[in-house]
Amino acid sequence: MPQHVAVIMDGNGRWAKKKGAMRIFGHRNAVQAVRDVTEGCGELGIKYLTLYAFSTENWNRPKAEIDGLMELLVNTLKQEIKTLSENQVRLVTIGETSHLPGDCQANLQWAIDQTKNNSGLTLILALSYSGRWEIMKAVKALAKDVSDGKVAADAINEAVFENYLQTSGIPDPELLIRTSGEMRVSNFLLWQIAYTELYITPTLWPDFRKEHLYEAIWAYQQRERRFGKTSEQLNPVS
Repeated sequence: MPQHVAVIMDGNGRWAKKKGAMRIFGHRNAVQAVRDVTEGCGELGIKYLTLYAFSTENWNRPKAEIDGLMELLVNTLKQEIKTLSENQVRLVTIGETSHLPGDCQANLQWAIDQTKNNSGLTLILALSYSGRWEIMKAVKALAKDVSDGKVAADAINEAVFENYLQTSGIPDPELLIRTSGEMRVSNFLLWQIAYTELYITPTLWPDFRKEHLYEAIWAYQQRERRFGKTSEQLNPVS
């Protein structure tokens, strides 16, 4: 069973278009998918679930869609906080959340504070996030610490660098699920997914349910994770 599952939630707009509705209609109907996957991961004992909710590139979308998404985020947090707490889900965020509207920031912080002592699944919302932004931010912070004499340049290794990432202290995802059939990682967790298993499904995100999560995990469990080694090294013949 993976410790950490990450999801690129894609296809809301296409789902809405198929229904002859505006894109925001797809986003609203995607809330049930978030509920199902969060509940499913909690039931399976998965420790971390990261959902790619809003990328830095998404700020380039039409203002009406962005405004609708931000309103949906605030309302969903208010509605779901009781369920999250009852199920011991701890909410955290990664991304440049200071760019979110003030009410979104306030409600996010409220939800984080309400769930910070929960001991079950950690639900990580990637908001105003991109992998390149995260890496650049980490590089700048590390460079400053080197300049200030806090870190020796020859002491820098992967473990040191990872302390400067948004996901410091969180294990890398073993499984990345992308819905809607698109074959790309869309600037998501670029450092962290170096050896992550990818699972692409044609299912559009609003239609994604627990059974789809189970299928993805079953597919993951059939794979041999070699991390650069050969099968013979992992399974030596005695």
